[in-house]
Amino acid sequence: MNQSIPSSEPIIRVGILAADSIEFELKGNFLLDSEIVVTGNYIINMNDVTSLPRIYKPLTSASTFILKKVVIGIGFHWEQKEDQEFEGGLTLQVENGMIRAINEVPLESYLKSVISSEMSAMNDLNLLRAHAIVSRSWLLAQIQNKKKKETATDCHTFANTKVRNDGVFNEIIKWYDREDHDTFDVCADDHCQRYQGITKVISENAKKAIEDTRGQVLIYENEICDARFSKCCGGISENFENVWQPVKVPYLVAVRDFKPVRVDKPFRLTDEYYISSPEAFCNTKDPQILSQVLIDFDQSTTNFYRWKVEYKQAEISSLITKKSGFDFGEIIDLIPLERGNSGRIIRLKIVGTKKEVIVGKELEIRKWLSESHMYSSAFIVKKSFEEDIKTPSKFTLHGAGWGHGVGMCQIGAAVMSREGYTPAQILEHYFKGAVVEKIYC
Repeated sequence: MNQSIPSSEPIIRVGILAADSIEFELKGNFLLDSEIVVTGNYIINMNDVTSLPRIYKPLTSASTFILKKVVIGIGFHWEQKEDQEFEGGLTLQVENGMIRAINEVPLESYLKSVISSEMSAMNDLNLLRAHAIVSRSWLLAQIQNKKKKETATDCHTFANTKVRNDGVFNEIIKWYDREDHDTFDVCADDHCQRYQGITKVISENAKKAIEDTRGQVLIYENEICDARFSKCCGGISENFENVWQPVKVPYLVAVRDFKPVRVDKPFRLTDEYYISSPEAFCNTKDPQILSQVLIDFDQSTTNFYRWKVEYKQAEISSLITKKSGFDFGEIIDLIPLERGNSGRIIRLKIVGTKKEVIVGKELEIRKWLSESHMYSSAFIVKKSFEEDIKTPSKFTLHGAGWGHGVGMCQIGAAVMSREGYTPAQILEHYFKGAVVEKIYC
């Protein structure tokens, strides 16, 4: 086994909240900076930076802390604040002109919360077990990759910008990954994995799924797999390199999301694919299955396998100008220049009366075309015109799926579990060539 793979359960540093002021409650006794026993309510603000960092370690397993007004769903349509309770230790430190709250917690305890936060803890056990292995693999792979890159000189938010000779931006290609986090291992929001401590009741099913898979990860060629997942692939998952950095990952490739034993006719992505409702595991409206994956605020989203967004000319020109920072004038066209295997647009040409720009990759496209995040970049564009007006009066986007589409499709996996597939079969379907191995007890 690779020597960089941990042989015992690691402690994870989770970035929870960054703000000018942090309000929290210590429930039970904590040791502050290894010297003073403290408990109760506190507010730390930027006036206290000379006394930071502060490290609070629980003195008993029953000691927990509550962080007030934690922002969840950052940048998404469900963004909101809530008080959250956590096990483990609390570190407060200065980061980019704000106070950062970090939770230090054993990996398996972290996973119990992730499984309960990402989806319903009352899910089928096989789905919870599969998701536990995926989440554990993803996190350990990020920590392993971070150690390899500690001496790298490249920017941690990957971006590439091409400029015309006349100084006008012609092409903006950006992709974002978890390497944004330098002072902790993983964040607590959807940018990484949704983590809410013990705010939600962790069910016996979630505990059992973690215990049953303790120390189990996906391995490919003696490395822990960077196992990704998204809500709904839309019928086909996507290649890693089409969403993030241009590196081929053999186990993160496009997969048709239906029964592996089926022999299908050659498949082509046509306009009909985005408008129709083709067969797929994730093509379900079963409320019992959806309630397992779309928890709480996610359940307000119902049309995700196939969706439609309409913009009038004034709406789309204002939106793109606001989100991109460029004045395009009126929008003449949205032209997909390059698509991935799932139909997700990698490069989109936006043509305006004042400006033309090529934008990518998929998340940047979703940001430019939505007030929060468009469900996915897998869409086609239909234009409507009014008589004697040359610019379109309306743009209609017909789309497929929810999220980047790489790796495990959560809704597809939920359907597979309900149909009797084992965790190994689910993981084999979405991560080609990877195997499950136990790396610590």
